[in-house]
Amino acid sequence: MRLHNLIRVLFIVLIPPLTATADSPNPPQAGFNLAGSDEQAMVIADATMAAMGGRAAWDNTRHITWRFFGNRLHVWDKFTGDHRFEFKDLTVLSNLNDGTGHAWRDGVEITDPAELAEAISSAKGAWINDSYWLVMPYKLKDSGVTLKYAGVQEDPSGNRCDVLQLTFQEVGRTPDNKYHVFVDQGSQLVSHWLFWRNFDDADARDLGPWTDWQRHGDILLASGRGKGRGHTGIAVFDKLPASVYRDPAAFDLSSFR
Repeated sequence: MRLHNLIRVLFIVLIPPLTATADSPNPPQAGFNLAGSDEQAMVIADATMAAMGGRAAWDNTRHITWRFFGNRLHVWDKFTGDHRFEFKDLTVLSNLNDGTGHAWRDGVEITDPAELAEAISSAKGAWINDSYWLVMPYKLKDSGVTLKYAGVQEDPSGNRCDVLQLTFQEVGRTPDNKYHVFVDQGSQLVSHWLFWRNFDDADARDLGPWTDWQRHGDILLASGRGKGRGHTGIAVFDKLPASVYRDPAAFDLSSFR
């Protein structure tokens, strides 16, 4: 699946997040286009965050793991940027913030500098795409985002939804992307999304539904993406041993629950 070639980078991992307070339960991140965004759209984004567990719960969630559409494995430490990536014969243990790390192919460490750099870059590129497909609803007020209200529509399942439009300002690898995110008026959870490679393109790509919302730790995450597809192995941990991010040897995450 080459969906990662189409999806933008939204995460700015080097900027510390603004944290929730009693007076501001879901503050926009530094660089969010507050002046250019709609008040109604931001109110809906805040309601979505609350429905998923709240900003404080998201900020306090540390380790997240999942298999993107049942394939690529990610284990991500949100606090430190440490990241474990496994796909086919490649294992990469790196830090998303500073780009350092090690990689192995078929169990043999990659020592050639150019090949190692490519492996680390490939792992980060996969994380950029795959994490957005998992946690996009938590990123509606991220740095570089302009959030607009696009009206009320029914999603393909017939749910009445408020539609949010996301465009981007000089962030990520594909800043010309545009999304329409459907927020179910009943549950306040994302139920569907559409994608434009360039914000002024006439036709959108239907990226499908968001279904099977389940609680993981203190937050909700959706595994289903339509037509029997979806992410597998979703889990949240408060603590994981350092070896998960340092030792390429196989392990069973279920033993850490």
